[in-house]
Order: sequence, then structure tokens, then C-alpha cells
Amino acid sequence: MAKTKNLHSYDVKVGRRTIHLTELGEGYPVILLHGGGPGASGMSNYSKNAEALAEHFRVLIPDMPGYGKSTKGIDRADPFGDLADGILGLMHELNIPRAHVVGNSLGGACALRMALEQSRKVSALVLMGPGGVGTTRGLPTKGLNKLLNYYGGDGPTTEKLSDFIRNYLVFDGSQVSDAVIQERFRSSIDPEVVAQPPLRRPNSLGGALRMDFTRDARLAECTTPTLVIWGADDKVNRPSGGPRLQRTMRNCDLYVMSNTGHWAQWERAEEFNELVTLYLKQRTPLNAEQRISA
Repeated sequence: MAKTKNLHSYDVKVGRRTIHLTELGEGYPVILLHGGGPGASGMSNYSKNAEALAEHFRVLIPDMPGYGKSTKGIDRADPFGDLADGILGLMHELNIPRAHVVGNSLGGACALRMALEQSRKVSALVLMGPGGVGTTRGLPTKGLNKLLNYYGGDGPTTEKLSDFIRNYLVFDGSQVSDAVIQERFRSSIDPEVVAQPPLRRPNSLGGALRMDFTRDARLAECTTPTLVIWGADDKVNRPSGGPRLQRTMRNCDLYVMSNTGHWAQWERAEEFNELVTLYLKQRTPLNAEQRISA
């Protein structure tokens, strides 16, 4: 794949933070935002998607604040807002005025918050099982509780992580190799992460309400073209969030994948890559295409 040969990773200073970024491909920018599970990072979440998308776009894959090789610590009072500010700041530092944004789980919540805060900077959204959809209107799922309790009790263990990933994150746990578990576990026990786990329960009622997009009046006014992809067997974020977003947002398509859990881009990678490439190519601004090919 000729366009993926320029894969490179580097650090970008964004305010008080450093954000680690992997970049590959050429063309209109697409930012891929990973989920918030233990040990998550940009490239580990999009290992099956980056090269396919880079055949058509300039693909940027950050470790979000709090994760991977980026600065640790997230504002617990407004984590989605803090993450959105960080990625919008990254765009500013890279002189990217506008981009497509793809996000899974916590990354989906960050992407959606970016569109609500600065819609002119987000040309299209792809959200896979995004967090923060109706979360104050019911009890957390067992999968979400497993995620949030990972650093509690006796602390992180490979057994806890394997249970979460194989029994709750994906539909078919046999797809997940021991190597994936070990890589995620090593990242999850970084002392800075253990000291400041990035994804925790809200620390106030106000924080909980800010983390539920269905409580945000701006959601119904959002006109950003949006593709929501949800696994029908998602045990972390309820699939009912998909129809809720489709009904509420003004320009939202919904694609439900059967026999798929919370990690659609990994579990159904080939189908995901084709679907997302088509969706984003159709929504890439024409003048941007002309500038890129000039």
C-alpha cells in the first residue's frame, strides 16, 4: 500500500499536555479516536483499519489524553469536554481547520462533543457505540461496570482484563489473542495511569448529567453528517443508544451490525472499512478534494 509507507509517530504539545500521534496516508484528514477501556491506545484500537482508510485519507490516530504515550490526567468534572478540547487543540496545532472524526466508545463521546462545541471543525462523524447516550436514564450495563471497576478492589489483573475483553467487549471472545490481552495489560499498569485512571464514574450529579448527551439540548440542533455504527450485542453501551441518536440528530444514519459487540471496527473490520470509506468520501468537501489534488 503505497500511501501507508509514510507512517510515522510523533508528539505534539497541546497546552499543558503532550499528545502522542500516529499519522499515515495523504488527503483529507480523518481523526480516529479510540475507546476508553483499560490499556487502550490509538493504534491498538485501529490496527485493522488504519491502512485501509489511509488508502483514501490522511489518517491521524492520537493516544487521547490519559492514555498510551500522551499526558495522563483527565478532568473528572467534564471528561468528554476535556478530551474534546484536547483534540480540537491538536487540530489547531497541526493547522487542520476541518476534519472527519471517527470515534469508538469514549472516543465517540469525544467526537460528538467536538461537533457540539465547534461544528465548523467537524465535517462528518462516525460513531461506534459512543459513550454518553442515555447514561442517566438507566443503570450501567454489566460491561460498563466491569470497565469502571477495573482499577478498584485488588487492582488491575490479567484475569480482570481478559474477562472484560473476551466476555464483554467483543461478541466472540475466541477472536482475541493472548498477545492482545498482554499488550493491553502492560499499558493498563503504567504507574501514571494507575495513579489517575482516565475513565471513572462521575464525581457529581452535574458531572453525570454533562456526560449524557440526551440531556444536552444542542444534540437536537446538530446538523453534522453522522453515521452511527452499533453492535447489536454490545454489552458495554446499550444498542438502544443508536436509534435514540438517529431520532434526535438532524442528519444521522444508523447501521446495526449483528453478532457484534462493542468493538465493531475490530470485529467486523473489512465491512467497517468499506462502509466508513464510502460514507466519508461522499462527505468530503469538494473544495478540499480540489486543493489536495492540485
